[in-house]
Amino acid sequence: MEALYLLIPLSVVVVFIALWVYFTASDSGQFDDLVGPGLRVLQDDDTTAKPPTPGEPHP
Repeated sequence: MEALYLLIPLSVVVVFIALWVYFTASDSGQFDDLVGPGLRVLQDDDTTAKPPTPGEPHP
């Protein structure tokens, strides 16, 4: 029972720290665009690679 006197205030402090971190990240724009970077990976480039000529070394 004595442990509750320590654990309850400690858990309240941890919750307030987690809320502070979340709102700080939200205010700085961390969560603005979650879909865009994932879709940009799927977009294909317009340029095509040219086939190597017989005399060129391979990279």
